[in-house]
Amino acid sequence: MSDPITRVTRGFTLIELAIVLVIITILIGGLAVPLSAQIQARRIAETNKTLEEAREAIIGYAMTHKSITTNKPYLPCPDSDATADGVENRDAITGICAQNVGWFPWVTLGTAAQDAWGNRLLYQVTASFSKSDGFSNTDTGDLQICSTNGCALVDVASNVPAVLVSYGPNGWGGRNVSGTSLKAPTSADELENTDADVNIVSRAPTKVDSASGEFDDLVVWLADGLLRSRVCPAGGCP
Repeated sequence: MSDPITRVTRGFTLIELAIVLVIITILIGGLAVPLSAQIQARRIAETNKTLEEAREAIIGYAMTHKSITTNKPYLPCPDSDATADGVENRDAITGICAQNVGWFPWVTLGTAAQDAWGNRLLYQVTASFSKSDGFSNTDTGDLQICSTNGCALVDVASNVPAVLVSYGPNGWGGRNVSGTSLKAPTSADELENTDADVNIVSRAPTKVDSASGEFDDLVVWLADGLLRSRVCPAGGCP
């Protein structure tokens, strides 16, 4: 009889296991960056949709809220409470907004309460468009949209009645849903969108090492022509 065949089972050496782990790490690292970019792109798309829905809600509010005495429409007030509750703050006697800039009143308008990063939306409105006796054809928006801070050149939009801002992925200058104020922006363009003046910056995003500094805010506005065509389609507001 022939000798039986001897089978030898050999395991992996530590060097081989180390090589396999290195290869796996490289593969995972290569996949992680595109996945992260995809998640960020999806959140940006979700937030843009939220902003568009918020703008539509503002128009819907103006369609259904008109002065009893003048029959003129008016826009919602911001939620300007120290603790955001989603309800607009309007003086019950004068019908004037407590403040012209604050957080978007999501409860009053029945929309999403935050952007895709869990932060509130900034809402700013021209006073003459939000007073409860309504706005007319002679009223003009006082907000202006520019591509850089200071708005020395108003090169995006002027005479804007209302603006909505998401503070983007970094959230700097915003407030989260827990009521915590986030850190202040480091770039002049992002700071412009936090100082409550009439100038708002809207431009392409840039990274922190850019010459103009980091910018990732998402901005939409309610143009005067769009507002009047939707709210007063018969030829202008009274």
